[in-house]
Amino acid sequence: VQLQASGGGMVQTGDSLSLSCEASGRALSTYVMGWFRQAPGKEREFLAAVAWANLRAYYADSVKGRFTMSRDNAKNTVALQMNSLKPEDTALYYCAASSKWTNLTVVGSYDYWGRGTEVTVSS
Repeated sequence: VQLQASGGGMVQTGDSLSLSCEASGRALSTYVMGWFRQAPGKEREFLAAVAWANLRAYYADSVKGRFTMSRDNAKNTVALQMNSLKPEDTALYYCAASSKWTNLTVVGSYDYWGRGTEVTVSS
């Protein structure tokens, strides 16, 4: 599975941004999909994950209520809608795929990673 995240950019505090992750090489429908981010000098941080059938989403407390993750298995894509952005949301954002709905917050639980897309939020 090859993953490619896109949609990053430079925005101001309070703005919204929508990220997209497109998969190729294999259908995403059997994978748990996750979004992570990594700020300079910090460890990669879990943000959200969605199960196969898009019936259950799990969010980190830091983004709950502001970020919404969705998936479209027919289009082989996942999205991350980010609202009320803050300067501390500035990071490189990654999408990832896992074959198991366990340890969702752990980087090592994911089998495939895409290249990140950069988000910068200015104050």
